Amino acid sequence: MAVAPLSQKEIDDRLAELPGWSHDAGRLTRSYRLASHFAATALVIHVAQVQEELNHHSELTLGYNTVSLAVNTHSAGGAVTDLDFELARRVRDLAPAHGAH
Repeated sequence: MAVAPLSQKEIDDRLAELPGWSHDAGRLTRSYRLASHFAATALVIHVAQVQEELNHHSELTLGYNTVSLAVNTHSAGGAVTDLDFELARRVRDLAPAHGAH
């Protein structure tokens, strides 16, 4: 996958396909609320597996019943790239199975 920085228009266009995600301070961000701490922990573990598969890692924060992600591509100077959107899409697809909203 390309690690070239995306333009603001490309970021905005791609965010339209990722409800709940935003572009904030040069990173893609999203927070999920879950039914319990156990459910939130399970989501963190699942996201960690995806990050290992992609070899691309976010800042991943576990709260009592929340999970927050913030991601950009360090190898592209901290810009948002295709890698960040691939991770966001994968998280979007797996989060509902954990009851995340």
